Amino acid sequence: MTQPQKGLCAEPNLHAQYLLLNVIDDDSQAVRAKLSRVLDIFEHFENEHYEAMVTGVVAIGTGYWAEVYPGLIPVELAPFPDMQCDDRSAPTMPCDLFIQIRADRLDICHAVGIEVMDLLRIHVELVEQIRGFRYLDGRDLNGFLYGADNPRGMKRRQVAIIGEDDPDFSGGSYVHVQRFRHDLRRWNSLSSRQQEQVMGTTQEHNLISSEQSESSHCVRASTVAPDGDEPRLIKQGMPYGDMASQGLFFVSCSASARPFKQMLHSQIYGNGEGDYDRWLDFTSAETGAAFFAPSISFIRRQAKLSEN
Repeated sequence: MTQPQKGLCAEPNLHAQYLLLNVIDDDSQAVRAKLSRVLDIFEHFENEHYEAMVTGVVAIGTGYWAEVYPGLIPVELAPFPDMQCDDRSAPTMPCDLFIQIRADRLDICHAVGIEVMDLLRIHVELVEQIRGFRYLDGRDLNGFLYGADNPRGMKRRQVAIIGEDDPDFSGGSYVHVQRFRHDLRRWNSLSSRQQEQVMGTTQEHNLISSEQSESSHCVRASTVAPDGDEPRLIKQGMPYGDMASQGLFFVSCSASARPFKQMLHSQIYGNGEGDYDRWLDFTSAETGAAFFAPSISFIRRQAKLSEN
């Protein structure tokens, strides 16, 4: 039975370390072997510090997949959907590897990250590192609940993990990431009522606002299919920031690459009647990349094949 990576469906944590890497080594056999050893690092810290609820994800960039795993290709593997309309954009920053580390202890996130980088150092260059954190009771830095529409319980696996539709990659997941930078000074100049109009929900309890419109964030960024009532991806991102800049590191996991692309189109281009996601007037994506996170079984199997 295929074993998905635990971090794909894990419940939220208090801390995260996101690593974006480019491979600078032509030795794909060595990289395959070390990706399996990254899983060993996750497993070691999960067992040694079980109270920290450690989880990790190893995902391979769509442009690097054929190099590290030549042969079979996930059915919907595609580059990040680069989009732009007026002053709204979803820029792409291609990366070969994405490592997500999450835990309820910041020191453990740091320790795992150090070991992962020590293991991969001769093969990769660090493109970006972002440290995420839980803000209040799971809110974005704009004060509104983040990922409130995420599926719950066993539904998370159904949404995030590929089943038998693509049997060669069952247990895998399509992962998309974006780093958003918020203009919180401008955002905080709005009244509470104006903010709720933009988001389409009430701030305190995340109820549908009486003034929700077609340009509200919760409408345009919805991942529910028009003919369904279930979300089609899990939003795994977390806020990040220091005293100089703040934002959200967005991560989504899905059994299909289509829901993210459709959501992004809805946010940037809108419904064709001028109704784009008004939250994009106060935040902007500065990076974007598409990955595939294979099952643990796949990563282990490919590493063993390289040894033989």
